[in-house]
Amino acid sequence: MSSTAPALAACRADFGYFLSIPLRWNDMDPYRHLNNARYYAFFDSVIMHYLTVSGGFDLLDGPVVPFTVENACRFHRGFAFPDVIDAGLRVARLGNSSVRYEMGLFRAGDDEIYATGHFVDVFVDRESQQPQAIPDAIRAHLSLLLSGATGG
Repeated sequence: MSSTAPALAACRADFGYFLSIPLRWNDMDPYRHLNNARYYAFFDSVIMHYLTVSGGFDLLDGPVVPFTVENACRFHRGFAFPDVIDAGLRVARLGNSSVRYEMGLFRAGDDEIYATGHFVDVFVDRESQQPQAIPDAIRAHLSLLLSGATGG
């Protein structure tokens, strides 16, 4: 399961789950805008929040863990301190052992998208690190965000 194009979602309504993330002063770079690496951290945060807090996934001690095998980000506009980011999440594709997440970052209260991206995770056995079927409870939780927007 692979794709080179980042998410192309254009509006808040394209995402079924949101996490608000206040920017910190140290998120900024010397050019006074959000450092590009932070975008990936925000994508990772909304995914992990959805899996663990919303979905009850045991990331620390469970027998299966997700490994990110692909990611991308497309920048549309820049954030600056003290913006609050609303990170949106949807599931574009749900395979047997893998999932493609698509994310959109918005300034709180703004409908304009500032960045889009995607992550592809493969669920693996914690010990052997070999691909494993996504656990049923997590699959059901991920299905709630399934957009059907990406073929495959």
